[in-house]
Amino acid sequence: MENEKIDSSSLAMFMRSLRGFVYADGKADIAETKAMIGAVHPFAGRDEDLAALERLLVDIAADGIVTAEESARLAATISRLETRYATADAVYDARTLGLPKMGVLGVQHMFAMFGATILVPILTGLSPSATLLWAGLGTLLFHLVTRRIVPAFLGSSFAYLAGYFALTRLVGTEGYEGLAKGVALQYACLGVAASSVIYFVVSALVKACGVKRVMKFFPPVVTGPIIIGIGLVLAPVAINSCNGGWPVALVAIATVLVASIFGRGMIRIIPILCGVIASYVAAVIFGCVGWADKIDYSGVAAAPWVGLPIRWGDTALQLVVGGSFDWGLAITAFAIIIPLAFATIMEHVGDVSAISSTVKRNFFENPGLHRTMLGDGLATCLASLFGAPANTTYGENTGVLSLSRVYDPRVIRIAACLAILVSFCPKFSAFIGTIPGATIGGVSFVLYGMISSVGVRNLVESQVDLSKSRNMLISAIILVLTLGISFSKAGAIRFAVGSVSFALSGLAVGAMTGIILNAVLPGKDFVFSESDPTIKDPERWGGKKNRGKRFVDEKP
Repeated sequence: MENEKIDSSSLAMFMRSLRGFVYADGKADIAETKAMIGAVHPFAGRDEDLAALERLLVDIAADGIVTAEESARLAATISRLETRYATADAVYDARTLGLPKMGVLGVQHMFAMFGATILVPILTGLSPSATLLWAGLGTLLFHLVTRRIVPAFLGSSFAYLAGYFALTRLVGTEGYEGLAKGVALQYACLGVAASSVIYFVVSALVKACGVKRVMKFFPPVVTGPIIIGIGLVLAPVAINSCNGGWPVALVAIATVLVASIFGRGMIRIIPILCGVIASYVAAVIFGCVGWADKIDYSGVAAAPWVGLPIRWGDTALQLVVGGSFDWGLAITAFAIIIPLAFATIMEHVGDVSAISSTVKRNFFENPGLHRTMLGDGLATCLASLFGAPANTTYGENTGVLSLSRVYDPRVIRIAACLAILVSFCPKFSAFIGTIPGATIGGVSFVLYGMISSVGVRNLVESQVDLSKSRNMLISAIILVLTLGISFSKAGAIRFAVGSVSFALSGLAVGAMTGIILNAVLPGKDFVFSESDPTIKDPERWGGKKNRGKRFVDEKP
């Protein structure tokens, strides 16, 4: 049955009538039974249980008697309907709320994604304006590819942070003495664009071979340790940032903890933004009393109110057409960043699963995982080519869906348009640039630890059996290669082929080795299920784990 074709308010009214329907063995209330027949009839042709309920009510109204068998059938049918339409009070068509409420919901979604989305360009040195522009455009593109039915917002991906930092750490090292940080970031963006090819390939394979056959190459025993490694490799970056002002950083850390644990409603969904705001206010106060450096707002005053969010000289496309392309650095970027796509693909699967669970629609079947993955890959490719971070589906916005119970993708598209509008304000981007490094350090202190914790949770929730030597060895080798190479004196494995030199980061070596070992070693025990996929943080984002049950929009 297609629930989206039923008016949600009428269905909610019917469910309230059904819950109040009184029946028992013996004589029936004919008038009440006929009234219930009139209520169920508009929906009976669209659902088997509703049709069965109508036939049952007609039989009862004919003789005015409810037999024991009919009473049992009524109880069972009503129970199934209540389970099936547990979200009947949710809104799938926001147009019924009116334009003002739709606008407010759009602002709420933009508010939810904002803190995390702008944090990535602040950490990496990319443009916040370009980031907001391509978060909005990427979201609209994703909705177009997925037939405008998946209520997902695409914001900045944290999984690629290790790749950006690995490229910028090459600046000034042997063989890269003349490399500028801005150029290193351009090659990192080029590497992210190249990694989107993995999305396209996996999308095509899912369409051609089925999702189960493809996902067996990316089991939690591989992706879990990779995600753990990403967070641990980034940990020193957070500490170095905090060293610039621990009092300010501690305010950010404390605020994120309090908002995440004790917050309610929207506060719990946006702990990063809360941490940034509280720490920024603390930095201003500390600057006024002499406990920290005062924030310089001269750049904000000089910036115009309206301007283009993209500068051609900062884009990865400029490298290709600028005539100074370095193949060695490009290969290094590809080798470092492309393997990270395997972790983000599994993150994408978890996000789509969480959205499906929240809105009670199986998006693995319609529009299909191949479409959602293609949309994510296209958004990431275009964003990175124009100097913005990689995109990914955002759990924060899934939390807003659960909070508001308005599941219409139109409100997400309103948020995307608002993000695009804000990106054309250089003064706003200049203000973002005034955020102290200690504030970012405090927020990233928690964030990088959470990334590693997600990897641990991936192993635990997927019940990876580490008592098996195969699984233990794969995890151990990934972690040792990732951390050992990253924190070694060289910091990478360097190669030279003719006149072209390039380097492999620990993450790249660890990820590729793990994928290969999983493919060749016997004893695979991971089976991906489309009806019971791994849901990332289901309680926080409003979903519940589906223990073998069907999504409610499937036929029984």
